[in-house]
Amino acid sequence: MLNSLLSKCRWVALGLVSSAVLVSCDKLLTPDFNTDVAELRGGAYTLDKDHASLIFEINHLGFSTFIGGFDDFEASLDFDPENVANSSLEVIVNMDSLDVNLPEFEEELKGDNWFDVAQFPQAIFRTTSYVGAGEGEGAHVFIGDLTMHGVTAPVTLNVVFNGGGRNFLTRSYTLGFEASAEFKRSDFGVDRFTNFGVGDDITLAINVEFQESSE
Repeated sequence: MLNSLLSKCRWVALGLVSSAVLVSCDKLLTPDFNTDVAELRGGAYTLDKDHASLIFEINHLGFSTFIGGFDDFEASLDFDPENVANSSLEVIVNMDSLDVNLPEFEEELKGDNWFDVAQFPQAIFRTTSYVGAGEGEGAHVFIGDLTMHGVTAPVTLNVVFNGGGRNFLTRSYTLGFEASAEFKRSDFGVDRFTNFGVGDDITLAINVEFQESSE
């Protein structure tokens, strides 16, 4: 009987230990995610390039929407959750990373009739002012200067804060955003074929994650 009792105790103890381990693992693997902007961590953040996309859309002769993107860009964020207006963003795009899934056309677009990447290898966007809250939860509107093709002009950036928290895969505190912007390419001297039905209006769709800087 004593042996049976000891065996039962061992199984109970093993069960308790296993439960504690499972609870610890669950806490470890469950994202610590918060959608309340005011509760997020402030400070300096850098782009997680493995979870970032920069897509553009342009009307193609009225027949369709032509879609492309840029595969290589850097971004840094100074985030103030207590006063979003104090937050700032800088994005640097490598124009040679243009991707439209058509290699020959990519080379044409990089040429001096379009983006002239050899002379203007980067496009840079920096926020300059905060407009206010946008429509919908977590939405905010910023204005910034976009420098592209040797021209600098203001562009409005509509941002949605998806939330933030500890990413259990990277173990880094992470913020997630999506953003959109619209501008005319002719404002930046890229006006080829605008009189022949190739759209002047550019729409940007941006989805990014930022990781808390270690510095």
